[in-house]
Amino acid sequence: MAVREETIHIEGMGCGHCVKAVEDALRAVEGVEVHAVEIGSAQISYDPVTMDPTRIVAAIKDAGYAVPALA
Repeated sequence: MAVREETIHIEGMGCGHCVKAVEDALRAVEGVEVHAVEIGSAQISYDPVTMDPTRIVAAIKDAGYAVPALA
């Protein structure tokens, strides 16, 4: 298993509620391990062989935030 660690830059976050919303959205994506979420970014890991990273972006967008690109 080749685990990939990413720092995702997230736009539109401005408070603790935003952090919680993004963290909850990421934790709901099967195959994603959330290491840290702070205003403007999230540190995660996942196996790119078994998990499509577009699901990560979609979860963040569904929570109401923008992802310019995966790091």
